[in-house]
Amino acid sequence: MATIEHATATSSLQELAKRHLWMHFTRMGAYHDHEIPIIVKGDGCYLWDEHGNKYLDGLSALFCVNIGHGRHDVAQAGADQAKELGFVTNWSYAHPRCIELAARIASLAPGDLNRVFFTSGGGESVESAIKLSRQYHKLTGHPTKTKLIARSIAYHGTTMGALSATGITGLREPFEPLTPGGCHVPNTNPYRMPYGMTEADLAEAVKERIEFEGPDTVAAVIMEPVQNAGGCFPPPPGYFQRIREICDEYDVIMISDEVICSWGRLGEYFGAQRFDYQPDIITTAKGLTSSYASMGALIASDRIAEPFMEGSNSFIHGFTFGGHPMASAVAMANLDVFESENILENVRANEGYFRDMLESLRDIPIVGDVRGVGYFQAIELVKDKDTKQSFNDAEAEVLLRGLLSSELFKRGLICRADDRGDPVIQLAPPLIAGREQFDEIEGVLRPVLELASERMHVIEH
Repeated sequence: MATIEHATATSSLQELAKRHLWMHFTRMGAYHDHEIPIIVKGDGCYLWDEHGNKYLDGLSALFCVNIGHGRHDVAQAGADQAKELGFVTNWSYAHPRCIELAARIASLAPGDLNRVFFTSGGGESVESAIKLSRQYHKLTGHPTKTKLIARSIAYHGTTMGALSATGITGLREPFEPLTPGGCHVPNTNPYRMPYGMTEADLAEAVKERIEFEGPDTVAAVIMEPVQNAGGCFPPPPGYFQRIREICDEYDVIMISDEVICSWGRLGEYFGAQRFDYQPDIITTAKGLTSSYASMGALIASDRIAEPFMEGSNSFIHGFTFGGHPMASAVAMANLDVFESENILENVRANEGYFRDMLESLRDIPIVGDVRGVGYFQAIELVKDKDTKQSFNDAEAEVLLRGLLSSELFKRGLICRADDRGDPVIQLAPPLIAGREQFDEIEGVLRPVLELASERMHVIEH
């Protein structure tokens, strides 16, 4: 039987964390001789650690806290709901807050996406969309349509189904064999187009993959409006419109994975609205509650939902906490803030200033590319601008984990130094951020990137 070490008056949070806490996607061995960062307070765009150090949250707590930290009004909405009804499941029952929230989400979603299936988070939303796609085709007489097409380096979640869509080899290998049926096509990285391909070819690659796999075997295509992993890949003009045409031609469900890109991140409620396309399903989470409570959702079109509404049919799937009353109340309060404080308008008004600030860093030798949309931007780091030569694995390890992550944090900026594709720094501040915060970010980024250029012996031109 495991030994339980109770906290005592002399036990520090550091000691307890190192002994008992298993953090996600974290090299726990790195903390044997170093402190675990312990965040104790948040307010607006800022966080504080246990030592009182202040940080600008340039990542919105992993693309989540869209309205900023410390919103007592949103927290109070959850507390008030708990006093009235703390929990009841959505399995065969409903409650007022989840009904109101479903209707509100449907009113904001594009086109006929009118059916809302609640989950506990983004991975669950993607898993639900995959299962819904498969069961839909079975109900409509096409039981062999089971495969899922996604893009290379894309991240869609960690469940076995979502992982089959994830196009990052290093995240897949430890858990293979995966759920069968995952297929991948080139992504839309504008800085590193596949050899011999044009922007127009990128959508056609989806058509070719459907034909290669066999149209009678492909259930769905899943894509983020702006791909996260690899560093904020925007779509070329007309890309998603062509994907829509291809999906219609082959009776394939189009899933827009908007766990990050919904709820204002791109300046609209949904990324599909920013790029003017109509998916069959949207997956969402994170900004839906600004993560003051754990909640996600699948939003399906009337067409996709229709077979499940007939006779004795049902979607044979669910989660205990999907549509949780407290989370639903928090989501409603969060959306109230969006409306009353003009959150979307703030993103639209300031995204140009944000991008211009990042573009100004191109004079630094290590900065190869700047890309993204709205409050979702990335800087790709290179050894040689002329050739676009990237860093090898050993160099990227030194650059990202040995220098950038620690140095940026030490200087008061939380962002993401990521190597799931080529090395990038990602920035996605809370949607309440303005020019003051962007100037602060530049004041940290520039000297640190200049330092990185010197230490990594980046070629100057």
